[in-house]
Amino acid sequence: MTLELVTIPCLKDNYAYLLHDAGSGETVLIDAPDAAPILAELQKRSWGLDAIWLTHHHWDHIDGVTALVEATSAAVLGAAADAHRLPPLTRALAEGDSIAIGTELAHVLDVSGHTLGHIAFYLPSSGFAFTADSLMAAGCGRLFEGTPDQMFASLAKLRALPPETLICSGHEYTTSNLAFAATVDPQNEALQARIAKVTKARAERRATVPSRLSGELATNPFLRANDPYIRATLGMTLASDAEVFARLRSMKDSF
Repeated sequence: MTLELVTIPCLKDNYAYLLHDAGSGETVLIDAPDAAPILAELQKRSWGLDAIWLTHHHWDHIDGVTALVEATSAAVLGAAADAHRLPPLTRALAEGDSIAIGTELAHVLDVSGHTLGHIAFYLPSSGFAFTADSLMAAGCGRLFEGTPDQMFASLAKLRALPPETLICSGHEYTTSNLAFAATVDPQNEALQARIAKVTKARAERRATVPSRLSGELATNPFLRANDPYIRATLGMTLASDAEVFARLRSMKDSF
C-alpha cells in the first residue's frame, strides 16, 4: 500500500512533508522548517510523529526540530557528514543506508552540491523522492558549498530514477525557476505548457510541488544539459554536459 503523503507549507516559501503508514500507524516528517504548522497538521489528523528525517543543515529545514522532539519524542535522522551542524541525531546516515516506515524502505542518497552532506530519501515502492534543495521543481539549489561537478553528479543520480517518481522538493521557487528555463529553452512546448499551468496554480494559491520526474526531464534545464537546442543556445555545442550544467547554474545565480 502506498504511503499517505501530506505537503505542509512553512515559513515564507518552504515545504515540509509527512509520510503516514496506515498499517503500522507510523508517521515520519521530512525536514522541519517550523514546528507550529507541522504540529497543527498532526493534531488535525490525530497522528503521532515517530521520526524526523533531515536532508541538510540549513536553518529553514531544521529550526522546528527541537520543539517537535519536545512535543512528540520523535527520533531524528540525518547525514553523518552533516552531524556536527544538525540537531542531535538518533541515527546518522550515509549513502547506501536504508531506513523504514512501516514495511517500506527509504534509500539514502548523497546529493551534495547545495551543501556538503545533503542527502535525499528515495522510496521506490511508493515512488517518492525527497530531494529538498538538490533537485527542485524546474531547477536545482544554489551551490553554497559544493562544486558544479558535485551537483551535476548528484542530479545524475536523481535523473536516473523512474520517470513516474514524485519529486518532493523544499521550496516554492517554481515560478522563478521556469522564468529562467524559458531564457535558455524558449522553443520547448512542454516548458511553455508548464509555465501556464504553474501560473494558474499560483494565482489560485496552490502549491506547485511535488512534481513528477517525467515533467522535470522535459522542462528542467538542469536535467537537460545534453539537449542540443540548449547547448546551441548557450554556444556550447562542443562542451561536456557537466560544463553546460555549470554555465546554467552560473547564469541562474545572476538571473
